[in-house]
Amino acid sequence: MTHWKLTLAYDGTPYRGWQIQPNLPTVQGLLSDAIHRTTGERVLPQGSGRTDAGVHALAQVASFSLAAPIPAANLHRALNRCLPPSIRVLAVEAVPPAFHARHSALGKTYEYRIFPLCASPLEPRTSNLEPGPDSICPPTLAPTVWPCPWPLDLSALNRAAAHVLGAHDFTSFAAADPDLTHRSAFDSSGEIVIPTGGLCESTQNSVIPAEGGALAAAVEGPPHLAFAPVLRRERGASAPRIIPLGRKGFSPGPSPQPTTSNQQPTTAVRTISHSQWRISGGLLIYRVTADGFLHHMVRNLVGTFVLAGAHRISPDSIPALLTARNRAAAGPTAPASGLFLVSVDYPAL
Repeated sequence: MTHWKLTLAYDGTPYRGWQIQPNLPTVQGLLSDAIHRTTGERVLPQGSGRTDAGVHALAQVASFSLAAPIPAANLHRALNRCLPPSIRVLAVEAVPPAFHARHSALGKTYEYRIFPLCASPLEPRTSNLEPGPDSICPPTLAPTVWPCPWPLDLSALNRAAAHVLGAHDFTSFAAADPDLTHRSAFDSSGEIVIPTGGLCESTQNSVIPAEGGALAAAVEGPPHLAFAPVLRRERGASAPRIIPLGRKGFSPGPSPQPTTSNQQPTTAVRTISHSQWRISGGLLIYRVTADGFLHHMVRNLVGTFVLAGAHRISPDSIPALLTARNRAAAGPTAPASGLFLVSVDYPAL
């Protein structure tokens, strides 16, 4: 038996995430099919983590064992021939049997990319490539960014992001995992609805209308929350404003516990070593590195930081949100389309 480590990149737009699901296109399922077509062996490759539907990867890692004596270069070529163009195997290497893509990981880095539809008066424009007021997100770019409809202050974004550095309990930024059982079994209205306070479970998948009613992105709110504000673009206004709905404050209710597999720690404490926003190529990009992430943790952090960047909450309120240990206290879940798994760190083999 040879134990293999694969590094993959994929566009997550057409897939229902990494994790195999019956009768649905997933990255893990298509990789398993490609291995079977190449070697005749049916294996379930184990990923470094489960990316959600619509989330992308620049360097996802998978591991599996094969009895077939196939050279690494041949396996590499054959898998790419069998996989769709939206999934590419970047590297193939034989590794010790003890290596596991998830259990051996020391840390991961994610990026989140925002296309600002409105220029921020607080941030000077330094390039004609950067979007100005009422910019239109190119359709070729839209599947890999969040077209954000209101101005964001880069300094406020970074003030908020700095508060999550170090070890913290991230329960306030952890979503309940709806697929836990399945995962264990397999190892022009001009109104924009954003679930700042969250959405009830029956209306979880709200859509942000933008640019003449086009569907820009979906934002998922925590299922135990029942109130959402409305961002309304008034006539003559350069940016939408938030109009809270429902009762003031946060909806009461139990905070969902972070969901994990049997092999993962049950604690919600994670250590973040890098957390920073920057502007690059007209995009606002958030990069975060940690020893591990909870379900939807990065997207929930981004949704909360964006509220700070839009001056809807104070950047210095982040420590209080962490202390609350309640998903209801934090901001909305940012759309999946802007999230990229950038890299996974391992000890030297």
